[in-house]
Amino acid sequence: MLSIDDVYHKFLECSGVSTDTRAITANCLFVALRGDTFDGNQFAEQALASGARYALVDDPDVAARHPTRFLLVGNSLAALQDLARRHRQTITIPVIGLTGSNGKTTTKELIAAVLSKNYKTYATRGNLNNHIGVPLTVLAINEQYELAVVEMGANHQQEIELLCSIAQPTHGLITNVGKAHLEGFGGIEGVRKGKGELFDFLAASGGTVFVNAQDPTLMDMFYQRSFADVVLYRQDNLPTLIQETPVVIYRDADNHEITTHLPGRYNFENMAAALAIGRAFGVTPEEANRAVADYNPTNNRSQVITKGSNTVLLDAYNANPSSMAAAIRQFMAMPAQRKVVILGDMYELGAESPAEHAALGDLIAQGRFDTVVLAGQDMKYALGALPKAYYFPDKFSLHNWLIDHPMTNTHILVKGSRGMSLETVLPFL
Repeated sequence: MLSIDDVYHKFLECSGVSTDTRAITANCLFVALRGDTFDGNQFAEQALASGARYALVDDPDVAARHPTRFLLVGNSLAALQDLARRHRQTITIPVIGLTGSNGKTTTKELIAAVLSKNYKTYATRGNLNNHIGVPLTVLAINEQYELAVVEMGANHQQEIELLCSIAQPTHGLITNVGKAHLEGFGGIEGVRKGKGELFDFLAASGGTVFVNAQDPTLMDMFYQRSFADVVLYRQDNLPTLIQETPVVIYRDADNHEITTHLPGRYNFENMAAALAIGRAFGVTPEEANRAVADYNPTNNRSQVITKGSNTVLLDAYNANPSSMAAAIRQFMAMPAQRKVVILGDMYELGAESPAEHAALGDLIAQGRFDTVVLAGQDMKYALGALPKAYYFPDKFSLHNWLIDHPMTNTHILVKGSRGMSLETVLPFL
């Protein structure tokens, strides 16, 4: 078996890293991972045939087929993570790590947009923010970049600790702590402890932490630790939120009003984080504001889409009790002739799911929406407070209902967990 140093020297000959034979690039390193229903070792030869230079495998029988191009290790996933740690030793640029219950990806994109005004910036692609995605992100950082932004997601305790050991951020931010992945974290206190592992790492390593002074939970977590360098933002209430619907408009310290493409107070907080980090790295307020104003999401997150005479607020990438409540309250405040909500199940709530969906029903009832449409197995628990809601246990039935009930001149909120894929309703709106 090869040592990580041996593997690293082979990695340096490669153009990049892939764990998917459908995304092989010429001369890349293919890493054969195992899952519950697949074994990447069985695709190693296909990866070479598709153009990979080497394949990292953990099956000795497979490795014997191509001794010079199959790199045998004890465990491919552990080797991928160790390879990223080894590569991280060569990276001397600032690495900004961020996590949180909600808004991670949007905040990452906003930070990257702001920093890119001054620096060649690498940021996590898509949603590669877990125990596989973070190593791939780190391994993609090369000498051409001047800053890196690494998103870290987690659904249980000690996962952020693991990801920090790989990415080793020099700077960090927690967007918020809310009711997400309650099943894995063991309740809201478990979420707070799990997200706080980023603060723990930065406190121990002498890194710089950015903290939203308007968030009591984050400030309490900050006070419980000792940091070498702290940037408190929004302590002066700047920027100032002027409007949150249909899109955020804010006022900066120089009294300029900035109109964005994102709706909601929750996205305003994400913008404030990006502006604070930009300021810390010397991006001018004018350039930072321009980056935030120009950012227009295309990833099923906080998108405002016109469909005929309808306006659709599509936030279908993910959902949990905190983000769902924020989106509904924001939609309540939006002026519109007619409002409809189409909401799908919130996943990974475990034993809390019935109560959380029931509480969501109570909140929806306060909105007095013209029509409420619910989809998914657990949304039935919201019906107690919503006797007039339309409920569909599956998306097929939902799609058929939408075809039979066309809408016009309507504002429509679409939100649900990723597994619901509610963006599929768009063709029917």
